[in-house]
Amino acid sequence: MSNPNATFRGVPLKHLSLVTLVFQNSMLILIMHYSRIMPPVDGLRYHTSTSVFLNEVIKLSISATVALYDIAKNLPPGTPATTLFSTLFSNVFAGDSWKLAVPAAMYTLQNSLQYVAVSNLDAATFQVTYQLKILTTAIFSVIMLGRVLSVKKWAALGLLMAGVAIVQLPQYAPDPVVQESKAAEAKRWLRAIARRSATYEGIAEDEVPLMNKSVGLMAVLIACALSGLAGVTFEKILKQSSSTKQASLWIRNCQLSFWSLFPAFFVGIVWVDGQNIAKDGFFAGYNWIVWTAIGFQAAGGIIVALVINYADNIAKNFATSLSIVVSCVASAYFFDFEITLAFAVGTAVVLAATYLYTQPDAPKQTTIAPLEGTTTGDPEQAVPLMTRGRPSSDRESSDHMRPAEKPE
Repeated sequence: MSNPNATFRGVPLKHLSLVTLVFQNSMLILIMHYSRIMPPVDGLRYHTSTSVFLNEVIKLSISATVALYDIAKNLPPGTPATTLFSTLFSNVFAGDSWKLAVPAAMYTLQNSLQYVAVSNLDAATFQVTYQLKILTTAIFSVIMLGRVLSVKKWAALGLLMAGVAIVQLPQYAPDPVVQESKAAEAKRWLRAIARRSATYEGIAEDEVPLMNKSVGLMAVLIACALSGLAGVTFEKILKQSSSTKQASLWIRNCQLSFWSLFPAFFVGIVWVDGQNIAKDGFFAGYNWIVWTAIGFQAAGGIIVALVINYADNIAKNFATSLSIVVSCVASAYFFDFEITLAFAVGTAVVLAATYLYTQPDAPKQTTIAPLEGTTTGDPEQAVPLMTRGRPSSDRESSDHMRPAEKPE
């Protein structure tokens, strides 16, 4: 971990990264959710495969820029650009870094499923349910890494499952009414921010996609499983590979983003949406809302890496829990989300489980046998251990021996 006391203009980077993560987590889900329910742009909706691909392109560009800056600091002034780029290339593709293509593909599919989930679930419900990735990560770490979890952590995981189950209890509200109120509130929110952009002229007022909660729940469950499997696979690769283990934070981000481009392009853009993209265009349905969602998602992985780099994983989970609360409040205000008793109780249980799971286990008390010549805690048995077990007469005679007469 880097220096935890590092500052930026007098502000500790630890605190700055945590605040940024809370803001990014909260706004990302809200903007992604709105981008999927907003009126179509020129009668078209954007393809999620293009947004996932652009997310990785932006992330790779940012990581490569910072990595080049770090390399330049360690080289003499006046080093030609070709040397900088060749050094970056050799670091990114050093050794068996190609193995990171496996977790990279999982992360790409996970990002795609997030769009499906937020298209069919409320932002707050998605945020709470998505915490099941803690459970999947723990299970895969036990299976693949042989990690042993304490009873307290297993209890926390059980509590987490119970909280998510409570959140998923049916809310008794007519679906069409809920959808219309959400769409109307979302439109009022957009107009309050930007006075009806020209890209929205001529959009039919009733073109609002319906949400399927079952599809959204299935998507978020699969995304949680992929998140846990990808994270544990990435950790296992780091432990087994010396070249990848020694790579810097930005080189690792470059490696993951680079290998993510292939499934994002060939599977998402070419195979899944290829026909529609060829007909409508790559940027069909794009506006500033979509670009904002892509930017927030690209910044998310980098911000999380910075939080772990300057703080720790517990701080990251705390920031994530705080962002859940912010998302719930914002969803109730902007999207007419009704916070029911079941949702409030389930969210509280999830937050408590997250806190309990991230707390370090109490150190095990180990009993160390006393050294020879020391005594036990019983004052009546305060006898040198060398002489214990012999008759009392032998002990007395031994105690009265002169030092020169005692055996070696």
